[in-house]
Amino acid sequence: MTIGLTSDSLAPATRHEDRPIRSYEDRKADLEQELEAFAVEYGREYTIRPLEEPTGIATEPEFNVLVVSPETEAGGMRINEIRRERGLAPLDLEVVDHVRAEDGDIISSTRIVRGEIDEHGTLTPDRSGRMPQGAGTD
Repeated sequence: MTIGLTSDSLAPATRHEDRPIRSYEDRKADLEQELEAFAVEYGREYTIRPLEEPTGIATEPEFNVLVVSPETEAGGMRINEIRRERGLAPLDLEVVDHVRAEDGDIISSTRIVRGEIDEHGTLTPDRSGRMPQGAGTD
């Protein structure tokens, strides 16, 4: 399995609001920590690759499935157009619905950064958020 993770240069362009974004290396380390138990349990290997452009790596020939959110489904369709133009088979698009926090709202990185919830959707009213080191300081 190959997982694409937005690079430091692309990540700000994918956000709907201006806010601090943790570094690629920090986000990659957290992702690896989450994936490792699944990899062991299911006997799978994975690779995490940086995404440097909005179409990411999905226009490369070796892929056959792309997992997208409801917001990124249109991007997945655009990727399939590019693949067809290049003579490649379209990807199966797997649209994964949002995971809800304990308050019923969507778990999102924006809510985590704001300190509303943790990465598992648990409400964190006493938290100030997960800001990158040095963010918010003068």
